[in-house]
Amino acid sequence: MAMFLTMRPIMRYSALGLLAVSMLLALVVINVSATPSQSAYAQIQAVLPHFDHIVVAVEENHSYAQVIGSGSAPYVNSLVSKGALFTDSHAVSHPSEPNYLALFAGSTFGISSDACPEHLAQPDLGGELLGNGDSFAGYSENMPSAGFTGCFFPGSALYARKHNPWVDFSEVAGKQTNKPFSSFPGAFSDLPTVSFVVPNQLDDMHSGSISAADSWLKDHLDGYVQWAKTHNSLFILTWDEDNGTSANHIATIFVGAHVKVGHYSESIDHYNVLRTIEAIYGLAFTGNAANVATITDVWM
Repeated sequence: MAMFLTMRPIMRYSALGLLAVSMLLALVVINVSATPSQSAYAQIQAVLPHFDHIVVAVEENHSYAQVIGSGSAPYVNSLVSKGALFTDSHAVSHPSEPNYLALFAGSTFGISSDACPEHLAQPDLGGELLGNGDSFAGYSENMPSAGFTGCFFPGSALYARKHNPWVDFSEVAGKQTNKPFSSFPGAFSDLPTVSFVVPNQLDDMHSGSISAADSWLKDHLDGYVQWAKTHNSLFILTWDEDNGTSANHIATIFVGAHVKVGHYSESIDHYNVLRTIEAIYGLAFTGNAANVATITDVWM
């Protein structure tokens, strides 16, 4: 009976009045449907640490089996014993460039080659961080100068733009965010909120050996790794892709403060890593990062 009593006045409204009521009800439905996702996001953030700094280092073209347990990579395997190793981690494509874009911007943008140059539209992780009042920089070894947009190091193949995804996005391609690795701060507290580090093609396993890349990581980034453990910071080591197989099985390791040491068997890819960084800083999920799970089980 109560339902009929409340409906009768509405039936006497004009067509304009009915339209207004319909619009109001639609807004209510929209707000109600948005609430669960906002609540879920808040719950995810509640279990994530909020790091002062995250450094992401990207290696090249080697599978999980080629690196994990390898005697040629003693430093990388020492990180396994001190951090979280994802045993079912995968790249999303071949060759290199679309994987870097997936990790940085949540999409391959339909790119299936190492074409250069690319000029892509936001959003991307760097731009999101800057828009949120945080900071970002990418550090590429042997890039000739800050803000460099060329495809290669002039006269050399050491630096390649295909391994530098932020240069494809205008808001983070400039001198303040697109930097040579020689600008990587010695005082780690001066690092941006999130940094990417890309060694040159001899030091990232692309054209050099596993052992050379392993030594480079130890010599150039172990200082940060050790500092991160006691300074609310995180180091992420991953590979762009494997050695060309359809499985595209790669190693991904988290080391630093708040990380529970162990092996983690959930299936993840570049989009999960990106989403987790975005969630840590309360950012919108970019591209395909919106369609995967946040990594929540490795934190203490």
